[in-house]
Amino acid sequence: MSQGSGRGVLNLVSVGPGLAEFILPQAVQALRASEVIVGYELYLKWIQPWICGKEIHSPPLTRERERARLAIEAARLGRRVALVSSGDIGIYAMASLAFEEMREDDTFEVAVIPGVTAANACASLLGAPLSHDFATLSLSDLMCPWEWIEQRARHIGAADLACVLYNVQSQARSDGVYRVLAILQEHKSPDTLCGVVRNAYRPGGIASVHRLAELPAQTFDMLTTIVIGNRFTRRRREWIYTPRGYHAWSEGAAPASPQLPSRAIWVFSGTRDGNEVARRLAAEGHPVVVSTATDYGGEVARLSCQGVAVWSGRQGTEPRRQALERGAARLILDATHPHAAQISAQLMELSRRLGIPYLRFERPSLLDPRKAIVCDDAADAARRAIGLGRRIFLATGSKDLETFVRAPGAQRCEWFVRLTPDPQRLSRAIALGIARERILAMQGPFPAELNRVLWRSQRIECVVTKDSGGTGGYAEKQSAADELGIPLLVIRRPHVAYPRQVADVEEAVREAAQLLSARTAPGAGSMS
Repeated sequence: MSQGSGRGVLNLVSVGPGLAEFILPQAVQALRASEVIVGYELYLKWIQPWICGKEIHSPPLTRERERARLAIEAARLGRRVALVSSGDIGIYAMASLAFEEMREDDTFEVAVIPGVTAANACASLLGAPLSHDFATLSLSDLMCPWEWIEQRARHIGAADLACVLYNVQSQARSDGVYRVLAILQEHKSPDTLCGVVRNAYRPGGIASVHRLAELPAQTFDMLTTIVIGNRFTRRRREWIYTPRGYHAWSEGAAPASPQLPSRAIWVFSGTRDGNEVARRLAAEGHPVVVSTATDYGGEVARLSCQGVAVWSGRQGTEPRRQALERGAARLILDATHPHAAQISAQLMELSRRLGIPYLRFERPSLLDPRKAIVCDDAADAARRAIGLGRRIFLATGSKDLETFVRAPGAQRCEWFVRLTPDPQRLSRAIALGIARERILAMQGPFPAELNRVLWRSQRIECVVTKDSGGTGGYAEKQSAADELGIPLLVIRRPHVAYPRQVADVEEAVREAAQLLSARTAPGAGSMS
């Protein structure tokens, strides 16, 4: 690389999403003034009118640090250089690498030229979803540990910030986006308005609006950006927007539910024994609300708990808090699935914040390590199952399907799944590539004989389930696997330190009555 004649200049140039109209005049001026152009080949095509005849260096996509070093070395030689990046060079782009590679004794001039980044480019195609506080989150773990990404997603969800997800999905990193969406759904309503934009302002670009609950059934790529609204985000015609705050903030609160009784026991259920607890409490004369994570769970609760109010669907932490507070809930009875540790953690936190007593109903474990292969988590179970057979039956529900079908070696297997007949869960399984003829949509639990007939006819070589207890049909699965002589892999329950726990329906009714009596006794404080 030749020596320049004067003091070097490093222009860090943003060229936007791909249209010349989005390149700022300041960027055009810097490109024209530069002798050396460094950038990824695709980006250089957008700026051809201003770089003809210049010295050009274009290392491929994965060699970003090499590009930064090339640009800096040319600037140190006294040359005028433009290091080019799409979007805004200071946002998830090349500017930070350039500053990392600089030395304190460098004397070349530096100019950072801003541009239109994916967040505002995609937002403009959707309407105005980022008109109030928002966050951006890259889902690439190449330069950031995945546990940090999940932790930040939890904070974004808990704060109910609108957010923009960058680097959404690649062939090597396909499951992360679904894990982040699941985290956001723990806090946000399933009806939260979102946008999916692919190739913003480029040929073949697509922008579409969805509910948050619809996103897990979709597939994405690295050219896709997802915009997640907050609870105030609205729709007008084909657009979505988030109010700036000039209107009453209560407009975005959880909708009032006049059908829900006040001063009720709230039973968070979705399981057969949870519904039985709710039915028994109602028979004792207590007002009861059953809250389920899915609409299908709500339908089951309405059929099995006559006279009990039902609140169904993934409501998110904030709407749930508002509903508990508005209804002056007297007790939180957590009868969720033994593996639903995240919702249990949220309910314990709401109990603490609101001063509402908390009681955990946990069905007893039937796990016998002598009769099963015990696995630490879904990833461990996937690895072991793939090593044991090719025709694998998953009786683990829908939450961890991605972990199994995207595990190393999973493409060699034929996956058979049994799911509750919920449309969203079925759509998600199909989107993950599970053949429709291998999906059994039925409400459990199932007798051992049905398991035996089904697994024998499907020539199943390995069964994976969770430590779901008696009500979850664990004993029947173990019996059928024993008779057929096929391995049964069982995912152990997560360890959760519940403050107060019961193991059967009678005990739950009795403990609930005691907690309510203690809370209403003269001089009693709140309990959690």
